[in-house]
Amino acid sequence: MKSSIEAFVHEPRVAYFSMEIALRAEIPTYSGGLGMLAGDAMRTAADLDLPMVGVTLVSSAGYFRQEIVNGRQVERPEWWQPESWAQRLAAKTALTIDAREVWVGGWLYVVEGHMGGSIPVILLDTDLDENDPEDQSITHFLYGGDDAYRLKQELVLGIGGVRMLGALGFSVRKYHLNEGHAALLTLELLRRHARTPEAAGTGMDYDVPAVRQRCVFTTHTPVQAGHDQFSYELADRLLGGLIEPAQLRAFAGPDRLNMTQLALNLSAYVNGVTKRHSKVSQNLFPGYRVQAVTNGVHPWTWTCDSFRKLYDAHLPRWCHEPELLVRAESIPDDDVWQAHAAAKRALLERISALTGASLEAARPLLGFARRMTDYKRAGLLFSNLDRLAAIARASPFQIVLAGKAHPRDEGGKRLIERLHDWARQLEGKVPVVFLPDYAMDLGRLLVSGVDVWINTPQRPLEASGTSGMKAAFNGVPNLSVLDGWWLEGWIEGVTGWAVGGEAESDNARDAAFLYDKLEQSVLPLYYGDRARWIAVMKGAISRNAYFFNSHRMMRRYAVEAYLH
Repeated sequence: MKSSIEAFVHEPRVAYFSMEIALRAEIPTYSGGLGMLAGDAMRTAADLDLPMVGVTLVSSAGYFRQEIVNGRQVERPEWWQPESWAQRLAAKTALTIDAREVWVGGWLYVVEGHMGGSIPVILLDTDLDENDPEDQSITHFLYGGDDAYRLKQELVLGIGGVRMLGALGFSVRKYHLNEGHAALLTLELLRRHARTPEAAGTGMDYDVPAVRQRCVFTTHTPVQAGHDQFSYELADRLLGGLIEPAQLRAFAGPDRLNMTQLALNLSAYVNGVTKRHSKVSQNLFPGYRVQAVTNGVHPWTWTCDSFRKLYDAHLPRWCHEPELLVRAESIPDDDVWQAHAAAKRALLERISALTGASLEAARPLLGFARRMTDYKRAGLLFSNLDRLAAIARASPFQIVLAGKAHPRDEGGKRLIERLHDWARQLEGKVPVVFLPDYAMDLGRLLVSGVDVWINTPQRPLEASGTSGMKAAFNGVPNLSVLDGWWLEGWIEGVTGWAVGGEAESDNARDAAFLYDKLEQSVLPLYYGDRARWIAVMKGAISRNAYFFNSHRMMRRYAVEAYLH
C-alpha cells in the first residue's frame, strides 16, 4: 500500500475537485448522490490505475446523523477522527478570506483498487492552531451554515485546493470540476496565467485559453435555481482582491457570482451526466457546448456479497470488465434467485434491528431511498392510500423507505413526517418502514435486498440518478419515471417498467400510472411467473449493469476530456 504523498507526485495527474467524496461508510464526507459519484470515480480510477488525485474537504463534523423523533427528522453532528483513516500531511498553504490569512492543512487518504492501483485523495482542513476560531470551523460541516460559510468553503476547496496540490509537489495536467462548488479554482489558475508584458494591449489580463484548456466541468443540476450563486457584495468582501471585480463579473455573470457560469466560461470541456441532462443544460446555458457522459456506479462497491460470488463463479473479472455482465443471461435461474434471497435476508435482518419490524421474505419488497425533497416526490406512492391498500389486498407487498432532508429544507422535513403518518394509516394493510440515517452502508443493503426499486422524480428535474443503477447490479428491476438515466436504461418488461411517459410531470396522472403498473404488471409477474421474473432480473444485469458502470464512465472521461 502506498502511504506517503511522495509515492504519487512522480507523474502528471488529473485533479478531481469535489465538495464531497464518499470514500467509505465510516468517513461521512458526503451527503448524497454527488459524493457517491465522486467516490465511485476515485475507486474506478484506482481500479484502472488512472493518474488522478482527488481534492475535497475533510468535513470533520460530517453532513449530519439523522435521528427520527416522533416522525420528525433531528440532525446531530457526525464527528469523525481523520487520523483513524488518513495521514496528516506536513504541507500547508494559505489564502486570504475576508481580509484574514487562513491556513489550510490536509490529510492523505489512499483509495486502493482491485488490480494494484491506488489514488490519493487530499482532505483539506482549516482546523489549525494558526487560524482564527471562526476560520477553524470552515471545514467542519458539509454544506452547513449560511451563504458566507458556503462561499468560504468553496474558496478553501478551489483556491486552497490548487495551492495545496502545488505545495505537495503535484504536477496537474487537467482540473476536473465536479459541479460548480469548485469553480473558484479557475481564478487561481487565471492568476497563474497572467499575461506577459509582451501580450499587453490585447484587452485581457489573463491567458484565458490556457486556463480553459486545463479545465473539465461536469454539471449535475438541471434547474437554474439549483446552481450556487452569491451576491457580489459578499464575494468582493471574502475574495480579498484575488481578481478585479469587473473581470470577475465578466466571467461569472453581471448580477451575481454564478459558480456554474464561471465554470462554463473557463472550461474547454463541459458535460452533463445523461443524454437528457446535457440537452437540458444546453437550453439553460445557450452558447455553450455541453457533452453527455452518462453516470455509472462502481461495480464492486455496490454489488452485495452473494452477487459478487455469483459473478465471480460465472463471469470472472466482471468487476474490472463490467461489460462482461452482458452475459448474465447464461447464469442459471436458481443461482440468481438464491443470490437475491441472501441479499433480501440481510436487508430484512437490518430492518428488524433498526425498527423492530418483521417483514416477510415471501412478499415483494418495494424500495425507495432518495434525498427527501419535494421534486423527488417520495409521496407519490402514497397519493391514494385506499387504492394502495386495495392493490395490497389482492397482491400483498411491503415498502421500505429511507432518506435525509437538508437541515434547511423544511419542505423535505415535512415530507418525512407525512411518510411516517401515511405508514401509520396503512398499518395492518401495507407494512411500511422508514430506515433512519440513510448512508453508504445502508444504501448497499437497500439496493440489493429489495425486489423492486422505485424512483418517481418530477420530470425533467432528475439529472441522472444512480441508485437504480446500483439496484441493477444486484438483479433488482426498476419501476421509474422516464427521466435521467432511466430514459437510456429502460426496456419495458425487460429491465423494469416505466411510470408514465416523457411528458411534463402531473402528480395525479403519474400516481395513476404507478398504481396501474404495480397492479397489472409488476405484482402479477412476481407472484405468477417466477421464471419470467428472473428473466427481468437478468435483464437488469445484462442490459443495465453492463453499461451503467463507472468503468465505462471514467474511460470516456479519460479519452474525451483528459487526454485532449
